[in-house]
Amino acid sequence: MAPHAGLERRVLAALEASPMRIPVVLGPCGTGRTTLLHGLADRLGRDACQYVDVERSASTPERFFRAIGQTSPFAHEAGADEHPSSARAAFDRTLAFFSSARADSRPATFLLDEVLELRTFESFPGLRHVLRELLQALAESGSRFVLTSRYVARAHRLLRDAPGRFEVIHLPPLSVPEVVAIIPPTGDATAENRDFLGRTIQALADGRAAYVRALGDATAAMSGRGGDPISALTALLTTDGALTSWCGYRYELRLHRARGYGALKAILEILADDEPLTLTEIAQRLHRTPGSTKDYLSWLEDVDLVVSRQKRYTFGDPLLRLWVRLHCRPVPPSVDEVAREVQTYALARLPSVEPSLEMATAAADRRPWGIIEID
Repeated sequence: MAPHAGLERRVLAALEASPMRIPVVLGPCGTGRTTLLHGLADRLGRDACQYVDVERSASTPERFFRAIGQTSPFAHEAGADEHPSSARAAFDRTLAFFSSARADSRPATFLLDEVLELRTFESFPGLRHVLRELLQALAESGSRFVLTSRYVARAHRLLRDAPGRFEVIHLPPLSVPEVVAIIPPTGDATAENRDFLGRTIQALADGRAAYVRALGDATAAMSGRGGDPISALTALLTTDGALTSWCGYRYELRLHRARGYGALKAILEILADDEPLTLTEIAQRLHRTPGSTKDYLSWLEDVDLVVSRQKRYTFGDPLLRLWVRLHCRPVPPSVDEVAREVQTYALARLPSVEPSLEMATAAADRRPWGIIEID
């Protein structure tokens, strides 16, 4: 079962509305944007829509134009065998392709994943406002579009002055029933135990689809050996763990999309040690002026690494904060250190879970797992 399966209906309703709307699906890393698009492609039919991974294919405007034309199922006027004379001409032909493509007698549907990555074209001559031009062209096109981005703040800022056809759809955290529906079975677990497992994984994963899948799969794989979600999370966050690689990649990806790389890492390390913190508290620990610190924080907010509530800053992703505590250090953490940090994280996320090994042992008759205390 795909996460957020119910949102497909809202996206399809936007596409079928009159006048037609353009859904813009926004959500941080790991919330299920790409899975949603592939589910839509399967429902619409691969010959009736074209999925485009913009992040992977946006290199130069010329190559991007040729790539989408050569892999397209649509008939279109802007031939893929043409060779534009400049980056400007290639981008114009790409916009023409989006407008002229046809799926038989119906409008073509394009699923543009990570559409804001087209911003990379703005470094080429004659292309200073690529994203604004793109939105205007899509709004005037007779084709249908679904757009996604992990950069929520940037997308909101871009869409502020966009035509009214765009409809923003935020991917919410997975609910407990959705988590229960997608995690694999764990042996002879009862419905009550499966619901408890779903609530535990939902809390530990912050409702993010990628974390839910990783935790669900790891817990199921360990269930025959007395495994539980906390043990599974510990294994996933060790030096060679799958979530260690996943978090590290997306941490670097977003930092490289922002300015002030080194200072931003320092702020994230400060918040990993203690949050929430005010601007003044962060500036004092960073040994920088409040003015420069404010700039750094705004750049972190721009790529959704931190959020501000009532003038106090925290990580947007609590599991990424745990990863920073463990792995942004000179020496990789030992398994015992990972277990201690995961235990602390779990007790904060699961306040109803027993705080001691003795109580976890006493609860073993009621649940198929417990918490291992690390002294």
